[in-house]
Amino acid sequence: MKIFHYPCLEDNYAYLIIDEATREAAVVDPVEPEKLVKAAEEHGVRIKLVLTTHHHWDHAGGNEKIKEMVPGIRIYGGSLDKVKACTDEVENGDKISLGADVNILALHTPCHTKGHISYYVTGKEAEDPAVFTGDTLFIAGCGKFFEGTAEQMHQSLCVTLASLPKHTQVYCGHEYTVKNLQFAQTVEPENAKIKQKLSWAQQQRQAGHPTIPSTIEEEMEINPFVRADLPEVQSKVGCSSPVEALGKIRQMKDSWRG
Repeated sequence: MKIFHYPCLEDNYAYLIIDEATREAAVVDPVEPEKLVKAAEEHGVRIKLVLTTHHHWDHAGGNEKIKEMVPGIRIYGGSLDKVKACTDEVENGDKISLGADVNILALHTPCHTKGHISYYVTGKEAEDPAVFTGDTLFIAGCGKFFEGTAEQMHQSLCVTLASLPKHTQVYCGHEYTVKNLQFAQTVEPENAKIKQKLSWAQQQRQAGHPTIPSTIEEEMEINPFVRADLPEVQSKVGCSSPVEALGKIRQMKDSWRG
């Protein structure tokens, strides 16, 4: 399994996932389909499917075009999300296979949108698994609660995604890392891991490099929304439960002007 990232629009990421044995590929959120089709040609692979994380135009907006460009392509999206040009609706626990060695598990991670899906992808045993989290989990952040509640985001982040293997590579939908870490420092100013990651992320961006992927383990160390489960983080924001703390941190982030 090989994974390649492609910056799109202002700060989005689309992804190409390749099964090396068969040279078959999947694309995640190809909002600029021409870019992904060209990349597939350069890698000598055939795009077989689209994995759409959610219905927002900057993620699903390329689906109709890629359907025209790649005859017979399957387009997957959450059953509750009314994804553009969707051919195959998925629900939590649905499995999709790509080529010989790549397996994809749909995880329902609602809140940002009702039907948001994260895709957990595994290759051969020796390869690190990956999860494509769209706008649910960002590096050191999470998506706005457009269509859901703090309870749902807590379930999505702290239960569904946090239960994946710790070394799972996290590929999110936007390059928001520096701002997210600057905010995270306001929640936990003495957290050395946040400080180190911010310094690294700033260097990456100055050099024109991405900050993806992180890992599930790293998110548990630096992400204030995932860390809302910890009593010490709850007390910092004056809350007594994980859900209350997560909601409070989201309110703080929404009004933060960093």
